[in-house]
Amino acid sequence: MKKEKAVDISRKLFNDDQFGCRHRKDERFFTRNRILTFGLVAMLILKKSMKSLQLILNEFAGFFNLMPVTGSAFTQARSHLSHTAFIELNEKAIVSVVYEDGDYKRYKGKFRLSGIDGSKTILPNEEDIRKEFGAISYTNGKDDQIAGSKPQATASVMYDVLNHVSTDSILGHSRAYEVDLAERHLSRTSENDLILTDRNYTSYRYLGRMIMRGRDFLGRCPKKSFGVVREMFEGKGEDSRIVTLRPPDMKEAEESGLPKEITVRFVRVKLDTGETEISVTSLPDEVLYPTEDFKALYNMRWGVETFYGVLKTRLNLENFTGKTAESVKQDFYAAIYLTGLESILTREVNEKLEKKTCLTHRNGDEETGERIHKHQYKVNKAVSFNAIKNHIFDLFYPEKRNDVILDKLENMFGMNKTCVRKDRKSERKKHSLNRVLNYHKRVRKICY
Repeated sequence: MKKEKAVDISRKLFNDDQFGCRHRKDERFFTRNRILTFGLVAMLILKKSMKSLQLILNEFAGFFNLMPVTGSAFTQARSHLSHTAFIELNEKAIVSVVYEDGDYKRYKGKFRLSGIDGSKTILPNEEDIRKEFGAISYTNGKDDQIAGSKPQATASVMYDVLNHVSTDSILGHSRAYEVDLAERHLSRTSENDLILTDRNYTSYRYLGRMIMRGRDFLGRCPKKSFGVVREMFEGKGEDSRIVTLRPPDMKEAEESGLPKEITVRFVRVKLDTGETEISVTSLPDEVLYPTEDFKALYNMRWGVETFYGVLKTRLNLENFTGKTAESVKQDFYAAIYLTGLESILTREVNEKLEKKTCLTHRNGDEETGERIHKHQYKVNKAVSFNAIKNHIFDLFYPEKRNDVILDKLENMFGMNKTCVRKDRKSERKKHSLNRVLNYHKRVRKICY
């Protein structure tokens, strides 16, 4: 069972002295017999909360029947721990467990769909963080005069949109180029990956790198990307065209080690809104991959967008728990690990819920009357993440029984399901700042 294995590997790592030695900042740290061991500090970082730090530490001391721990002691202890601990946790306890037996969802039984996307992340306004990640200037909106700056980072993730696992993640400088970060992800891909990207990535350089590495891809094209794309947006030619491209600057391409030419396929589809969408892909076979398939295939890339929604809303990523660059990295990579853990722990429950349907009633026209729509259930992430957070110590403390805790969590996941309305569409509205502020202060419910 994958959930048992993921928890078991995580538990062993948290309580392994060698794991702590690999990810401490100095060989002197975590050597004395202290209350805050390496594993407990890592668990406390995972148990992020909107409460004050001292309240969390008091709950921790009560759980283990220990003497109270001060916020200062925890802050010093976490400064001795490296964020790389959570990267190893994600690789060994999540990614390896999901794929090692080959039992995972694939597109057409062949491809792992890996969406790559970047997002700006607002950071605490501290000097140490500004030095590490830089800042982005903003204007007052009237005459474009610079009004100030905010520390930000550029997050980039490679996310399996079918199995809901981040296979690689990077927290880079605020001015990092998303394509540079995407190229770093390629070292973590395999031959069966089909990589999905939005229009920000489509360039000769990026396509060339993908082809040189032998990776399949599908990316949306902006209108000004290539001459053939402009023609297809104008309605010229066939909906599927195989084209040989050459770099806009041959000398620069040679210096960068890019191929002198590449052959790709451009596909044109009509969206439900009536808009035209042009995509570029490495899949030339029009029999195996007909043009009409690409509309639904590219739409699957939306999974990486919703993943950022989970990080920033459900897990409150931007509400960082520390004021140093290292604490920012710890929170980021801990959140990545938690999303993978949640996917594994809720997988079986979601598979059971997929077989059930919920009915919703909507008013139809005069002839048809009331319309009944069938939808699927899934685990409510607000409930699942909160349950995992509240049982972090139960899950990973060595004296606890895995089967009891996992059964308890599964009951919570199954009882608090939510209905997925895939056909529901709502117009995006721009609300006033006062309304947004009121929502965040009085309406929004915090789950993590």
